Amino acid sequence: MENNSKKIADYLLQIKAIKLQPANPFTWASGWKSPIYCDNRTTLSHPEVRNAIRDFFSEKIKELYPGAEVIAGVATGAIAHGMLVADKLGLPFIYVRSGAKGHGLGNQVEGHYEPGQKVVVIEDLISTGGSSLNAVEALRGAGCEVLGMMAIFTYGFEKAENAFSSAACRVDTLSNYNVLVERAVETGYVSGKELETLKEWRVDPASWNA
Repeated sequence: MENNSKKIADYLLQIKAIKLQPANPFTWASGWKSPIYCDNRTTLSHPEVRNAIRDFFSEKIKELYPGAEVIAGVATGAIAHGMLVADKLGLPFIYVRSGAKGHGLGNQVEGHYEPGQKVVVIEDLISTGGSSLNAVEALRGAGCEVLGMMAIFTYGFEKAENAFSSAACRVDTLSNYNVLVERAVETGYVSGKELETLKEWRVDPASWNA
């Protein structure tokens, strides 16, 4: 798995899915400011990369969750990846909105499923864990048995780890922040000054200022 983690990190760097803006930080949905942004939607534009992600996900699901009956993607970033995985595994696919639809059927979980079915959730990225766990709770509320979540990338924040632990939801990722930064340094993707900023931010991202 370590080699896969490095390979995914290398892919993200090669296709420039990793954006660095220390002087003009990104604002996340959580309100946190960050000098780095991981845009996993970019992976869909590169067949080799999206297929590698699909295959790594599929292999891990067969290993960890052989009883999986449905694959669920978290809207919107993981819908396409979840569909690719479901197709590869020959399983039904559903997706989870951030909230119930304001018109029509008013669904939060879209697609056909049966209460009690065993579901593996696909996510593109985990930061604080809030939106990811919102999807897990929506599936549980719909009567599904969530076996676990798999994501392309995680920043590895303690806040997210604690949240998943409290929700009794296992989460596994293809790559992570530490591996990514290590590969970014080795390949010259980040400068020494940028590395110091990334280290400083990672210590206390909630209160970091550019």
